[in-house]
This record gives sequence, C-alpha cells and structure tokens, in this order.
Amino acid sequence: MSDMKRSFSMIELIFAIIIIGILALVSIPKLFATRDDAIISKVRTDISNIRSSVFNLHSKRLLRGDSSYPEALDDAQANKEGEKLFDGNESMGILLDYPIYSKNADGHWMKTDDTNYTVIIMDNNITFNYYKNNGHFDCEGLNSNRADDLCKQLTH
Repeated sequence: MSDMKRSFSMIELIFAIIIIGILALVSIPKLFATRDDAIISKVRTDISNIRSSVFNLHSKRLLRGDSSYPEALDDAQANKEGEKLFDGNESMGILLDYPIYSKNADGHWMKTDDTNYTVIIMDNNITFNYYKNNGHFDCEGLNSNRADDLCKQLTH
C-alpha cells in the first residue's frame, strides 16, 4: 500500500470542471455589464469636460469684454473618422487640451454637422447639439426610450 501514487480520480476532475464552468457562466455577463458602465462613465467625463471647457472659454472672453460663446467647438469635417473634435480653432482658442478623435464605434464621437455630434453607446446613437447662443451642449432628438434613458444617464 505504501507504493500507491496519489492522484485525482476521474469523478473529482469532472466535478472541478463543472464548478469552473458554473463560475464562468456567472461571471461573464458581469464583465460585459462592467464594460458598458465603463463606456458610459467615459462619455459622461467627455461631456463634463466639453461643457466645462465651453464655459471656461466664455469666462475668458467675458474678461476681455466679449459676452459671446464660441461659434463652433472645432474645425473638424463632419462624418469623417480620425478628425480632432472639441479642440477649438484659431479664432476662438483651445477648447480641450487633448482632443477627442472621431470614430464610428461604441463609446466614440462623430461630428454630424457644424454643431451636432453623435456618440454611440450600446448600439444607440445619442445626438448632442451645441447651442452657440447660450453655450449649452445637450442631448436632443432622441428616437427611442433606450436612447432617452441613456441621455438622462449621461447628463444628470
């Protein structure tokens, strides 16, 4: 009996594999939810930075006696990937020190016209409009309840 090798039996190995499988089934959906939460947090930070930068630039203009808001947030071309967004322009100055580059993918921004931008979150296009008369940068024109919920989640 002293010469017997110690090893796992086939039943013990099967039980171990089943337990690992159950743990994987429970944890994988949690990882996807975490990714979506991270994208929402990133976009919320982007929105906050854009809004703060617009009002910071407006404050600088007020000190010079100019009460207007910037006419545009950047000089980027609409619907083109790789463009620098929210970086300002020569006439207004720098908006964001580090621009956001446009990309048509989840969690990224695309410029759709002079004052409209779209961000994609979980296959929903959320459109933001920059209002140059009051400096607001807000969601608008939502076409689904899910997009409306995402807009509220991003801006409140």
